[in-house]
Amino acid sequence: MNVFYNKKYVGDVLLVQLATEAIVKTVVERAGDIAILKEAQTGEIKAFNLFNASSYVKTEVQGNVEVTPELVEQIEAAIAKNGASISLDVDFSPKFVVGYVETKEKHPNADKLSICSVNIGEESLQIVCGAPNVEAGQKVVVAKIGAVMPSGMLIKEGNLRGVDSFGMLCSARELAIPNAPSEKGILVLPADAEVGSAFEAPTR
Repeated sequence: MNVFYNKKYVGDVLLVQLATEAIVKTVVERAGDIAILKEAQTGEIKAFNLFNASSYVKTEVQGNVEVTPELVEQIEAAIAKNGASISLDVDFSPKFVVGYVETKEKHPNADKLSICSVNIGEESLQIVCGAPNVEAGQKVVVAKIGAVMPSGMLIKEGNLRGVDSFGMLCSARELAIPNAPSEKGILVLPADAEVGSAFEAPTR
């Protein structure tokens, strides 16, 4: 689940995304202050908008809102108050984590792409990466499926030139780290970084 709020430019509306897949044909249902966006063919709820959000949810964030148990509790109370039927399946695990590049192989269909196996603690992910400096043995920052980059880009399962990719290896610039180098390449972390731990970008 991803949550966005920008009162200045969007209005007092909390935008809640429940699925990473785009809606092919949208059907909108209204329940009080909640507009529910469904996939027309399947009836699956993909997102909903909570209007008059400040009367239900306390946040000062402009942009991507961190999904916490407290926020989910407030949203669930708003859903109940408006008589909507929406089930929230929330993953509270960090979306930006320290990974270890176990292997790196050349992409069979693209000279500038590499296929990496990256250990993030509880599992290893296949990630296709175009960074020129990626190598096996590095500690790196992994944006998992469902992560929202500082630019607003949502990380989805992808397929790059015929190879599936389940996440992204991040550069300092993509993480909006101050004074990030202009050269292309992923951010390589110190050797003592803990694999699987949450990564928080420095703000200064």
